[in-house]
Amino acid sequence: MYEAVTRGIRIRVTPQYLEDQSQPEDSEFFWAYTIDIANEGEETVQLRSRMWQITDGVGMTEEVRGPGVVGETPVIEPGTTYTYTSGCPLRTPSGIMVGSYQMTDTKGELFDVAIPAFSLDCPFAPRSVN
Repeated sequence: MYEAVTRGIRIRVTPQYLEDQSQPEDSEFFWAYTIDIANEGEETVQLRSRMWQITDGVGMTEEVRGPGVVGETPVIEPGTTYTYTSGCPLRTPSGIMVGSYQMTDTKGELFDVAIPAFSLDCPFAPRSVN
């Protein structure tokens, strides 16, 4: 599990390699990741948009931006957690994701919440120590 806290918003990420959806012989590897967004602050927030940087095992980086997450722009009240699961394909057996959510508070102020960098590692791929 990977965690980061910004302005009382705790982001927890749990990635999982999906062997049944991957085709290593065709350089197709797929991961699911579950994200918990816990509002440990004192005011209600709404998730407006997301930004991801996805880097594969050979250093190719793709940036993804869009409104909300999984088709929603959830309102997260103090003391509550919003959880969702999404996925990521790669052409290599490993990679890394990092990003941020743009949120708004009850006064309409926009602010960014860090999503911690997390590893996408196929459990069957050979590893090297650098």
